[in-house]
Amino acid sequence: MKPTLEPGATLEFAFTIPASKTVPAIYPEADEFQTMPGVFATGFMVALLEWGCVKLLTPHLDTGEGSLGIHVDVSHQAATVPGQTVTVKAVCTRVDGRRITFDVEAHDGIDLISRGMHQRMVVKWEAFEAKVNAKAKAAGQPSLAPRQG
Repeated sequence: MKPTLEPGATLEFAFTIPASKTVPAIYPEADEFQTMPGVFATGFMVALLEWGCVKLLTPHLDTGEGSLGIHVDVSHQAATVPGQTVTVKAVCTRVDGRRITFDVEAHDGIDLISRGMHQRMVVKWEAFEAKVNAKAKAAGQPSLAPRQG
């Protein structure tokens, strides 16, 4: 990782919530989710918060590196309906070697919908994929396809 990432680095971006990011869409196989309201699903919200952190971190990575989410501690305070635009804010609060900590929050233009903390670990993709492929082999599953780009 480059030495350019420092605590205080901030990124904001906006995303308009489509119907495909609602509770019934999170696990179409789960009948229990199909009877729930069509509002922004917590699982998709967590991924949106992670996306903000990835966007902030990526310019500071060396070639062949990426990051993996390793800890999430966030609230989901208000419902968001499809068509609303959610603004995510990610702030780097700590750089501890390869472990990066972020404060995150999301607002849907009416309500603060989430606030919390997220950590990511910087990894070399080649080493990570080798480890995952060894696990896949041990589980009798096919290897992952190589990453593109």
